[in-house]
Amino acid sequence: MAVPGKKIAFYVLVVFVLYVIITDPAKAADYVQIGFEGISSAAKAIGHFMTWIADGAK
Repeated sequence: MAVPGKKIAFYVLVVFVLYVIITDPAKAADYVQIGFEGISSAAKAIGHFMTWIADGAK
């Protein structure tokens, strides 16, 4: 029985995330903050774009 590559990659990623959280919680918190800031910036950009479209793309 062969294990699909995606499943192995997922487990490796989970182990890495747990390792980072356990060994350096402050750095892990920084990574989470960076991720949320990126998501927030993307949402703001989409909002500005949609407002621009709703205003007639002026």
